[in-house]
Amino acid sequence: MKKYFPSITKIALVLVYLVIIAGALVRMTGSGMGCPDWPKCFGYYIPPTDISELTWSPGREFEKGQVIIRGEKLLVAQDDFKSGSEFDENHWQVYTKHDYALFNPTHTWVEYINRLVGALAGLACFVMAIFSFSLWKNNKKITLLSWLVVFLMGFQGWLGATVVYSVLNPVKITIHMVMALLIVCVILYILNLAKPKVTSLKFDKVFDSVLIISLILTLTQIILGTQVRQFVDEQVKIYGYDAMHKILEDPIIGFYFHRTFSFIVLLINVILITRNNKLKLGFKKMNWVMWLLAIEIFSGILMYWYDFPFGSQSVHLVIASLLFGTQFYLILESKNREIK
Repeated sequence: MKKYFPSITKIALVLVYLVIIAGALVRMTGSGMGCPDWPKCFGYYIPPTDISELTWSPGREFEKGQVIIRGEKLLVAQDDFKSGSEFDENHWQVYTKHDYALFNPTHTWVEYINRLVGALAGLACFVMAIFSFSLWKNNKKITLLSWLVVFLMGFQGWLGATVVYSVLNPVKITIHMVMALLIVCVILYILNLAKPKVTSLKFDKVFDSVLIISLILTLTQIILGTQVRQFVDEQVKIYGYDAMHKILEDPIIGFYFHRTFSFIVLLINVILITRNNKLKLGFKKMNWVMWLLAIEIFSGILMYWYDFPFGSQSVHLVIASLLFGTQFYLILESKNREIK
């Protein structure tokens, strides 16, 4: 079991990132309310594909918990029954978590796939935690952190439910995203603990210090970005997706901070890669950072100058999470080396 633990941990990490990508796809397609209930989807384990499945009709078998749309409301079956010739409201109860009652099969299945990927990631984290017992004698911290990830994944699932119940409240979406980054950090830390010390990296105090500063700046930039995203979401509710050119006509001050701050983040990482190459410190992942940063800035420019082209916000979000994870792992590598 001990031999397979690093591989299982990497699989869990990849799946958590796939959840982030799936979440970005949900956002890109506007599918956040594709399944208006949780954890089922319209009361089904496998969601409906046609509105007829969510419409009351006489002589139809209904099971407890199944959902129909009637009179612009969601109704939940209170028991198992077969409908008669007339609608009997005694078998139904109005869904009270929210008042969203629309069905779009594409949105439903995009959101359903997002939940399936989340469940798969949760299962992988649970397997990782089981396998971590093989390392208990060597490093108890690995086992404890592995089970912390399981708890955090469960908590993240609950947060996902609150996002649905709030009909995609921007603040709750932000908390959901931050929790995903926290889970990524813990898994990366576990992965780093499970590997031997790195011997190919040189020590440089200045590089290490600036590396920590760069991570703090990236996290600050992500937080500023979530504020801008919340503003954009609010503007979209006012103007709609057909008037995206109006979204940033009168932006919040956080937008200007976010835009200007990107140059500071770029500058600090240019300093890092220059020092890394000049002193031959051996941090190869600095090249990843620069490529991710270039894509991130490019996607930001696209959003500003071309009125948020389809998918640009999602790419921006996914790249930011990859950048943050890479920088965090660089710090872990710098702490897990044999100082020469």
